[in-house]
Amino acid sequence: MNQPTRATMLLETPFHSRVAERCEINDWGNWMGYTTPNAFFDVELEYFSIRSTTGVFDLSPMNKYRIQGPDAEAYLNRMATRNISKIGINRVGYTVWCNDAGMVMDDGTIFRLGESDYRLCSYQRAIDWLLWCAMGFDVTITDETEDLAALAVQGPTSCTSLTEMGLTDLNTLKPFGMRTYDFEGEKLMVSRTGFTGDLGYEVWVSPEKAETLWDQLFDAGKEYLIKPFGSYALDIARIETGFIQAGVDFVPAEEMVRPGRARSPFELGLSWLVDLEKPLFNGRTALLKEKANGSRYRFAILNVDGNKPAEHSFIMKGDRQIGTVTSAAWCPTAKSNIAFAQLEMPEGAIGSEYVAEIYYQRELHWTRLLAPCKVIDGPIFNPKRRRKTPAIPH
Repeated sequence: MNQPTRATMLLETPFHSRVAERCEINDWGNWMGYTTPNAFFDVELEYFSIRSTTGVFDLSPMNKYRIQGPDAEAYLNRMATRNISKIGINRVGYTVWCNDAGMVMDDGTIFRLGESDYRLCSYQRAIDWLLWCAMGFDVTITDETEDLAALAVQGPTSCTSLTEMGLTDLNTLKPFGMRTYDFEGEKLMVSRTGFTGDLGYEVWVSPEKAETLWDQLFDAGKEYLIKPFGSYALDIARIETGFIQAGVDFVPAEEMVRPGRARSPFELGLSWLVDLEKPLFNGRTALLKEKANGSRYRFAILNVDGNKPAEHSFIMKGDRQIGTVTSAAWCPTAKSNIAFAQLEMPEGAIGSEYVAEIYYQRELHWTRLLAPCKVIDGPIFNPKRRRKTPAIPH
């Protein structure tokens, strides 16, 4: 388990045997040192499994840190921008954490497992930062990344597929709630969370039970057209629903090389995650100053004319560049060409119109396209089933 392959020298997740069996086009990527599929058979069909049936994504490379001890809540409140005390037991909260300059280090989810027992899941490795921040607190921090296998089970029939597997009453679980079940004599944790903006769950189990979980899930979901999906399909889904990604839509402050390239929560559209009423947390002084004086940039979601994704495009106002695109995709369900952009303040007000300078290549020929675009007031895809409780049966 978790041994590097001869061909790639990358680690394999506990689900690798099952994932490799279904990866028909042999398109692999590197996620935090693990070999993971970019696509299994067809990106668009994988995407539609998320939006129409049940799609399954191997989450195991996600960094997972257990935080326990008498000062666990105080420690997390000192590190993160949101008020951690408002996250109840068996609930999950999305948060960001900053350096002293108020620049975002990373975002992630905090699972409250008990009174003084939490698990932090993050895209970037964070163990050094977590340990530095722990000075003076009575907490124990454990890297559990290799101790937990996880699958994201997403889509309209995800609840039904998991229920058919024996997870009774799962439909009553509220968004950002979690529940444990007995699975082959061990605990299976299920959280109503995900990165697709749809009805969906994440299931967490010991690596020893990973293959059994995969087999039982795909057997239970067979009649509901369950399919695996890779990182390319996930990228379309998260753009369609307005989710940003570290290393793509912002440079984690710890990795910044050029001054000014990191971003604050306010500049990423995450002001709702900042509780300035808390007495002290990393970056609070800088964020108070930014709120009083204004930000440098504004995060904007753009609806771009045409069907050419505005990847890495400049955003122009007249002959002046006023921003750059960080993520872009043609979103099949919304039938829209969406882009995330960082625009110089005071640009980016809802309804503002600009031009995206798009370059694309066909048969070794680069074409320049000037596509009108407009700032919209939120994600283009936000279905009611995402939050409906009980979950709608299919």
